Amino acid sequence: MYPNKIGVMVDSFKLGIEEGIKKAKEVGADGIQIYAVSGPMDPDNLTKEKREELKKYILSNGLVVSALCGDLGGHGFAVKEDNPYKIEKSKKIVDLAKDLGAKVITTHIGVVPEDENHPRYKVLKEACEELGKYAESVGAYFAIETGPEKAATLKKFLDNLDTKGVKVNYDPANLVMVTGDDPVQGVYTLKDYIVHTHAKDGIMIKKTDAEIIYNVFAEGGIEDFRLEDYFLEKPLGKGNVDFKAYLKALNDIGFDGFLTIEREVGENPEKDIIEAVTFLKSHIR
Repeated sequence: MYPNKIGVMVDSFKLGIEEGIKKAKEVGADGIQIYAVSGPMDPDNLTKEKREELKKYILSNGLVVSALCGDLGGHGFAVKEDNPYKIEKSKKIVDLAKDLGAKVITTHIGVVPEDENHPRYKVLKEACEELGKYAESVGAYFAIETGPEKAATLKKFLDNLDTKGVKVNYDPANLVMVTGDDPVQGVYTLKDYIVHTHAKDGIMIKKTDAEIIYNVFAEGGIEDFRLEDYFLEKPLGKGNVDFKAYLKALNDIGFDGFLTIEREVGENPEKDIIEAVTFLKSHIR
């Protein structure tokens, strides 16, 4: 029996915030993660009163906010000219998270190069240090989502940061689908940094450069390049993440936080999420 709590990405239901919150409760979740970058969840659109109302509504449904997703798209923080705006926006998302009772803000930062002398390395490092120090100052964490690079590369980057405010949102499926990294061993590699996880599964069909994959996400399609030719997200237990070993690894490192279900594809996300909740409960309880 493991102590982890089950979360659901509200946006996966495609129902809007309030209906998504109710649905998360209905399917048996303990908490929720919410995208907070645009629309009604944009920090600029939420007054102090609206934030208090939303927090009360979440609590009235017996839920807590496990994390906010602050992914601003594009190349993350890899383009220096874009960073002043993105950093200030991200700080506002950190403040919103704290107002909603959460400590974790997740995002993709871009592809971390293995070579520390790569120009992008310095750009990412400077952005993450500024965001990490801000998060640290308010008792929060800015959590990089795994995926574009192997766990060892990400750990080396994190070890080099001059802040304790940058941590990891661990997504085992991204490691399987994009880098081909072992998601179980990755838990032990990143054990000092994991503060939140995504419960997701998938398979790699054909290996390619992660730079290409994430450029497609950042810039749109490339002629004759189809992501589904390279990897597929799968329902929990039907991909190549060994969840029995994965959950044991999380327990071994003392992680007792959220396993947050993220379903980004599929024709019936509610059905998939219900099945994912059942799958997780059968493994942890």
